Order: sequence, then structure tokens, then C-alpha cells
Amino acid sequence: MPEKLLSRFSRASFTLPHLRFLSPRASLSLRSLHNFIAPTSQKSPLTLSRSVAAATAMDSSTSSTPCKLVLCGKSSAENEIAKSLMNNNNLKLPDNVQVSILLHSEIINKQQRQDEESFCIERFMNSLSTNRFGRLLIWSPILPSTHDVVSNNFGELPIGTVCVADVQYKGRGRSKNVWESPAGCLMFSFTIQMEDGRVVPLLQYVVSLAVTEAIKDVCDKNGLPRIDVRIKWPNDLYLNGLKVGGILSTSTYKSKKFNVSTGIGLNVDNEKPTTCLNAVLRELSAAACTLRREDIVSAFLNKFEIFYDLFINGGFQTLEELYYKTWLHSGQRVIIQEKNENQVVENVVTIQGLTSSGYLLAIGEDNQMCELHPDGNSFDFFKGLVRRKLE
Repeated sequence: MPEKLLSRFSRASFTLPHLRFLSPRASLSLRSLHNFIAPTSQKSPLTLSRSVAAATAMDSSTSSTPCKLVLCGKSSAENEIAKSLMNNNNLKLPDNVQVSILLHSEIINKQQRQDEESFCIERFMNSLSTNRFGRLLIWSPILPSTHDVVSNNFGELPIGTVCVADVQYKGRGRSKNVWESPAGCLMFSFTIQMEDGRVVPLLQYVVSLAVTEAIKDVCDKNGLPRIDVRIKWPNDLYLNGLKVGGILSTSTYKSKKFNVSTGIGLNVDNEKPTTCLNAVLRELSAAACTLRREDIVSAFLNKFEIFYDLFINGGFQTLEELYYKTWLHSGQRVIIQEKNENQVVENVVTIQGLTSSGYLLAIGEDNQMCELHPDGNSFDFFKGLVRRKLE
């Protein structure tokens, strides 16, 4: 079965340091949230806000207030698709969450406005230079999960559609954990379609690399010091030893193709409880300039499209050298605990790189090459690694 070609890493999930488990005590209904995203009177223009108060837990399935999705296309072709999606009310969310679809052009025409901290759609579109990815944008001031939008509507959306939320309160994590992402975090998901299941598990590495390179591009473009975000295998992003982001990829197999939904979470402007990109930038530069979410998303999609073409046409080896310069693990020594009869024996191996299937390639003290697999039970991938010797 083709599904067996999928590594567990294609389903791996991310958890960000600033995210918190949802607390029933801190719940706020979407009906209450309506005050933050609905007009106060008929005379006032609509303000689509990302109030921090909206980041608390909400049970939208019992509320009549719809989740607002604003659609915008890069060209007239994508805008026609957006109009069709709105007219046919094609977009659905799980758990009976109601959806209200708006066109960005209508918001502009009616002089409705976003608050200053919301995702600036015009800025994003002006910076986007792709041929496929990101050309249809779905933005929401608050959303259960961007990943749910793209994965649940995969067949209705053009490949490459991206969904961005200012606040996310039901994000998806490993082991079915539920996370909330308050204001200051960059949360977005997009769609990809692939034919070769053997390379699907490697896609998350291409995504991780594109994120780190996009951040450097934005810094260079604005004349700012480069922020050195590094990759922790398989799907986490680290800055100065602290986790600031991660990748989530899921896939389904249909009509001989793999429908992949990939989500990225990145702590851009929220210092607590650890750090964020702009906090580190302020330490490096006296300039008042900060990184904006719109610039990072557009730079990521621009970079990812280039990397993806290299990956599909030439394999991951076309990106390996740059990837190994960016990840944290070259030469890292790892202790592997293995059972030998009734005893647990510890063996030390040294990481060399990645195998063709996307697992860790390591060498033991006996010079035996091996492939390292997570055991599937440990929260930290590097605790509970299972060794498989290579011939």
C-alpha cells in the first residue's frame, strides 16, 4: 500500500514554547468574541481585530457567531476562485464551526478596516513573487486552526493556497495535543500535492530550510543583522538554544497522489515565556525596525517554491549541504538504550546526517553505520531513539 511509504515524520507535529494547553476555566465563547470582530454600529466601518483576549480557549461548536475567512487572490484568476468559494459557501470547518466568507476586495470597497496589528494582506501580496504557492490567501482574525482550513477543504482549494490567522485557539500538536497561539505568533498552513510517496517524509526538511532562509532574506532586505534560526531534527526551529517554531505536515492518499497540508508556527513578536525573533533582533540592532509576519510568509513562499522545484527535480541532495549548515546535529553524540536479554545497555553513536528515507544516519563506536528512529513514545525525539543497523 502506498500509505506505508509515509514516514511517521510526515505526520509529525510542532509545539511552540509560547503555546499553552487550553484551560476550561479560561474559556470565552465566540459570542463574547463577537465584540472584538464585529462592528459596534451600522455607521462604523468593520474592524477585523486580533485582540489578545481572543487567544483564550473557546468552544465554537456551541456558538452562532461564524468564523470569518477573508479571501484574496494574487491575480484576477485567483480572485475569481475566491468569489466562487464565497458564492458557493464551499469552505467548511470541523466540529460544526460556522464560517463566514468575505472577499478582501469587498472589505476595501466598503472602507472596512483591519486594526494595525492584523495581518496586512496588501503588504503580503505585494511581496509575493511565486507562480504557484500563496497566490490564494485565506486570512482570519481568529481561527480554531489554519491546518484544519486547508486540510478539510483540500479538494476545494487550488494547490498552494495559504491560510494565515492572527490568533489560533485549537492548533494541532503531536499526540493530539491542543494548543492555543496568541497574538504575536505567526501561524499559517498551505497545500502541496505530490506523487512520489518515498519523498513525502523529506518535505518537512525542505519547509524547515525555507523558513530559516526566508528569515535571513527579510533581514537582508531591511538592512538588519541576520537572525540565525537553526533546525532541530525533525521539525523544530531554535534560536539561541530556545524553541521558537515548528512544522506540522499531514497527508492523505487519493487518486494516486499525496495531498499534503503543511503548517508552520513561528514566534515572531511574543517574548514570553522564552523569546521571539524581534526580541533577539532588538539585542542585535539599535534600529527600531522589526520583522513583520507578512514579510516572513511571503519570503518563505518565494523561497520554498525555489527549494521545492530543486527537491522534486533533483532530490533532497540538492539541498543537503545547506540543510546541514543550518541544523544542530552534525557530529552530535547520542546515547542509545537497548535491551540485551534482561539488561539495558547504553551505546553511543555519532550523527552523520540523514538517510534516504529521512531518518538520522549515525555511526557507532564499532564503526557500524545505523539508522535512528524515534520510538514514538518520547516527547523529545532524541530520547527513546531506536537503532537499526545498516548493511
